[in-house]
Amino acid sequence: MPNDKRLLQINNQLKNQIHLHFLVFIAGFTAILGELITIEAISLVWYRMIMASVLMFVYIKIRRVNLKINLKSLIRLSIAGVIIALHWITFFGAIDASNISITLAMFSTGAFFASFIEPLIYKRGIIWYEILFGGLVVIGVFIITQSEIKYLTGILLGIVSAFFSSLFAVLNGMFLRQHKASVISYYEFLSGVFFISVYILCFGDGFTKDFFSISPSDFKYLFILASICTAYAFIASVHVMKVISPYTVVLSYNLEPIYGIAMAIILFPEKERMSPNFYYGAIVIISVVIINAVLKHRRKSKRDNS
Repeated sequence: MPNDKRLLQINNQLKNQIHLHFLVFIAGFTAILGELITIEAISLVWYRMIMASVLMFVYIKIRRVNLKINLKSLIRLSIAGVIIALHWITFFGAIDASNISITLAMFSTGAFFASFIEPLIYKRGIIWYEILFGGLVVIGVFIITQSEIKYLTGILLGIVSAFFSSLFAVLNGMFLRQHKASVISYYEFLSGVFFISVYILCFGDGFTKDFFSISPSDFKYLFILASICTAYAFIASVHVMKVISPYTVVLSYNLEPIYGIAMAIILFPEKERMSPNFYYGAIVIISVVIINAVLKHRRKSKRDNS
């Protein structure tokens, strides 16, 4: 019996590890969908968030999750919703302005924005090697910029997107202490839709007939983006973290740019063919991000055991 129980635990761990890497693959595939969808970034994110909020609402009703929160929490979640909307708009905007490889390489810099955002929000000191690694990431970005200066707009949008992503992740870490992930995501998606809607009405062309005239292929890709890459991914990642340590989850998600760039090279070989310097810079950035995650885990383990 003990051996059977042990075997069951190993199988469960293996299934969740496979599930985790499927989620990382999905995260990388988001950039592929961004390339395939032909509408502009702001409209794309509006459709993504409104579809995802509807799907999340259906899930909440099926699971009978309580949606009641106080006004203070609603305001905080609304701010986070605006931040994630800005992250997605700049992310897909970066793809439009450059390509998937550039966008995902710049997206990797997010881990080091988090290294400076976390101390401010959680009021902790900055770790010395985070400054060193931050410098190495800057060097990696510089190497890429030197060889891919024609993609400067995409590079800048990718870095801004990484900043918003890191800020969102740190804030969500605080919210998860008080609310369910589905409730957090639902209100964030709704506030994102409201924010983008106000922007479109005030600074765009408004909700014209053309805005709602999207091709069948765009609608199909948008639905995949909203359902599998957003609603499902948000819910499933929380489920996986119940079995797999947060460190393993974070470390695995650092592989997202590698998965995404590999898929982009296979699917769009002409557009994604980059200079050798791009890959040198990308290797520097991604390697440093992974080493940083490993060192943080060791530091946390020592602190927990002391």
